[in-house]
This record gives sequence, C-alpha cells and structure tokens, in this order.
Amino acid sequence: MNINFGLNLVQEQKLIMTQEMQMSVKLLQMSAYELGQYVNKEMQENPVLEEKDIQSNKSKSNDTNDYKEIIKYLDKDDYKVKNYAVKNDNEEVSPFYYIAQEKSLKDYLKEQIGELNEKSEIIEICKYMAENLDTKGYLSGELSDICKELGISREKAETALDIFQALDPEGIGARNLRECLKIQLNNQGIDDDNIYLIIDDYLELLAENKYNDIAKELKVKISDAQKYGDIIKNLEPKPSRGFYTGEIVKYIVPDAYISKIDDQYFISMNEDVLPKLNINTLYKEIIKDEKDVEAVEYVKDKLNSAMFLIKSIEQRKNTVYRVLEEILAVQREYFDIGEEYLKPMTLKKIADNVEMHESTISRAIREKYVSINNGKVIKIKDLFTNGIASIAGGEDISTTNIKKIIKEMVDNEDQKKPLSDQIICNRLNTEGMNISRRTVAKYREELEIKSSSKRKRF
Repeated sequence: MNINFGLNLVQEQKLIMTQEMQMSVKLLQMSAYELGQYVNKEMQENPVLEEKDIQSNKSKSNDTNDYKEIIKYLDKDDYKVKNYAVKNDNEEVSPFYYIAQEKSLKDYLKEQIGELNEKSEIIEICKYMAENLDTKGYLSGELSDICKELGISREKAETALDIFQALDPEGIGARNLRECLKIQLNNQGIDDDNIYLIIDDYLELLAENKYNDIAKELKVKISDAQKYGDIIKNLEPKPSRGFYTGEIVKYIVPDAYISKIDDQYFISMNEDVLPKLNINTLYKEIIKDEKDVEAVEYVKDKLNSAMFLIKSIEQRKNTVYRVLEEILAVQREYFDIGEEYLKPMTLKKIADNVEMHESTISRAIREKYVSINNGKVIKIKDLFTNGIASIAGGEDISTTNIKKIIKEMVDNEDQKKPLSDQIICNRLNTEGMNISRRTVAKYREELEIKSSSKRKRF
C-alpha cells in the first residue's frame, strides 16, 4: 500500500451566495403581500428605517440632503433604477384586490348554539364540540373521550351531539365520511335502504363508478344504481367548505397594472404595496460622534441593512417590470382579444429575451399578480404555457387552448357514448394539432376529467 503526502494546487470555480445575495433572491420571489409583511417587520426591527412623508415637499428636499450626508459614511454602491411608470395616488384605480377572510365556521356555529332553547349544560357541550372540529368539519375524537373530559353522562353527550349535528351546514359534527353523508340524507328525508347500503358497503365501488358491480350487489338495474350514485355524489363530504377554518388565507395584491390607452399598453407598478421607505436622518448625529465607537458601528450596520433593503426592493421592481414588458410584447394578442389567443411562452424564451437566467424569471413571477385593463387580476405564471406543434407547420398551439378544446368536446359529448382519448386525439389531429393519445390522457387528467368508462351514463 502506497500512501503519499503532498500539496497540490487545484483551480476550480465556485459560486458562493453571500448573505446579501441570498436576501436579494428571497425578496425577488416574495409575493407583493409577503413583501409588504416583511418590510413592515423590518421597519419595526430597524430604527434607521422610517416611512417617508410623501405629503410634505419640504421634508422630501431635506431628506435628500441628509441622505447624501449619511451615505458618505457607507461604502459607495451606486446603482441605477429604470424609470418605470408608477401609479399616482390621485389616479382612479381598481380597489385593492384580495380575497377577504371567510366567516369563521366556529363563530357561525356558536351563533346558532346561542339561539338554541336548551339547558345551559347542553349548550356548553355543543360549544365544546364546535371547538373540537377538524378542518373538514368532522368531530375529532370519540364521544367517550368528550364524556371523560367534561365529566358528563353518555346520554347527555348523545343528546348534545344530535342537537349539534342538526345545525347548519349539513353534515357538521359527523365522526366520519359515512356519518356525514347519512346526516344529509336524513335531513333531506331520503330513506331508501339501497342508498344507505351503498354508503355503508360500496363507497369504494362508487368512487370508481363501478355501477355494474353495485347493481349486481343490490340486485337493481344499472341505471338505478347510477341514480343512487348521483344522489350521494351531490352530498357535501366536507361540511366546512366555504368557511374559514384556521387555514392560511391568501391575499392577492397585484404587483402591477397593465392599462391600454388608445392603442398602447402601459405598465404601472403598484406603489401602494409598500410604505415609502426612507432613512431616519436623526441617526447621522450618532455617526458623527466618533467617540462612541460601539454606537457608530451599530448604526452603520443598521444603515447598511436599510440601504440594502431599499436597493433590493428597487431591483425587484425593476426585474418584474422588465419581465412584464417582455410578456406584453409576446402576448399582445392575448391582452387585445382574450384567452384563446394565448401563445406558447416558456421561461427560457423570456429569459433569453431579457438576458436573465431562467431561475431569475421563475422567482420574478412566483405568486405575483397583475391587474389588466378590464379590472381582471391574473396570475403572471398562468401566462406561461408550452405549445403543441401544428401539423401544417404554422405557429405552435398553447396547451391552455388545447385543454380548453378537450373540455368543450367532453362537455358536448353524448353521455351514453362518451369520447375515448383516442377519438379526442383523432379529432385534434384532424383540426391540425400534432398530439398523441397519451398527451390527451395527461391533459384530461390535469383537467380532472374522468376516463370515458367512468363518464358513461346508463
């Protein structure tokens, strides 16, 4: 065995992400709402940052002079920001677009419980049940556990449960899916034994649309089995649907507005997303006081952080603007006419056109929205789609439009003889789209459309 010790000089390239680079990337991929939350948090933690008073021209002028005086103590880091359009506060714009928080399911139930004409003990048990619902609206745990925790009899618990399960929405307080469905059938006055038998024993077959098997088990016609299935499928398996249950509420705030004036489009960045950031000029005095070295270093550190944040926000805005500019150039017909004119467009195509990396484009469009001319708010990512080659050799056709055509075919098919993937494929090929049966099946599944055998009506 030969062991040698020696020094070797090896040259290799490495990209080391500095903290500043990591933060810049993090800010770029934040949604407008997330960025607003982050900036507000930074303003609370960094005393050097403050919100600019945009109403006072005098303070603006003074801020600029003081700002120049402050940054001479920092490393020079000149940068240019594109002179993009911004929304003027006086312009008439659509109101903030966001999804309002839904009404709390627990609050809704407690309102009903408060109106019950029952003994106070039963009302308290019902309130306890409302607090122990899961995100689906089912009652967590066993009834025996509730009896132990509250120190009540089984009889009182069952009485309270019957009252609780009679509340709106239907199916609330069920312990499982089967009980949830049965509660709704009872409320609707449906007492056909076959439907209850399907729920008890054949839900798996129903999920697979195996009506032949269900009909044999129940000794009924296939068409009758399908009618039972239709009734069950119209029930709500998740009573909490439509109510806020403690899950994250996503707020939609557009990063920009695209407006058409005459025959020209203008991109306006949404300046209402963030507070107008400024450097608090009071801290320049601390920097001038060179005796207190510790305080000077602390302020310099905070100033560096503040300056970097302001610079990164401007760079983020600039990047999003440039990406939107290029999207607008590629998808002009989409903005002019509508969704059917959406062209195939990939991250690589936009990245090449604006001379950025694909990963930068991906981060720049992540969870970002834009308000277009008619007030509609769209997700920027939805404008990116691959294409299918045209048989005639013309322009590629976007997958979004192909999916739309597939859905229209299925919506208009004869339900007794639903279209197979191969038939859909043949029709699309006839219309000049070079697509395979396997791709049709993939798009159908993405549209959550069942196979032809499961769509068949008897």
